Amino acid sequence: MDQQVTKINIDNPTILFGLKVRTCNMNEMSGEGAKIAGLWQQFYTDIAPKLTPSSQVYGVYTHYESDVTGEFDVYACTDLQVTSSEIEQTTLATGNYLRFSGKGAMPQTVIDVWGQVWQYFSNEQCPHIRAYKTDYEFYKNSDEVEVFISVE
Repeated sequence: MDQQVTKINIDNPTILFGLKVRTCNMNEMSGEGAKIAGLWQQFYTDIAPKLTPSSQVYGVYTHYESDVTGEFDVYACTDLQVTSSEIEQTTLATGNYLRFSGKGAMPQTVIDVWGQVWQYFSNEQCPHIRAYKTDYEFYKNSDEVEVFISVE
């Protein structure tokens, strides 16, 4: 899959509502202690039925401990203000982002796009530096996702 990367600037913060876990890539890739799949399962069971046709769905990665090796928070969330004792609020921060995109069956497509992100930033000639502030997935529809990575 050829990847076109687009640099964008987000000027206005967006408030989102959803469920949160704290995890790290090592746990997610090994399967031991993996939390992200369960987070999305709970989101689609508890929150998705409350969404309207115009509601937008996001996966937000924030509060990075360090880099790809450290812990971070993951939110499965929406722009619709939903209420429940488990709902937490997060913000899509303003700043510079690179946009990667993919189309196909989920969750494999979003996994593949993240693979492209890691490959892009591991290239020695990469002209961008990850900021490790707020990264997010925007699910445009059931088979299309955009992944936004914060850059310096």
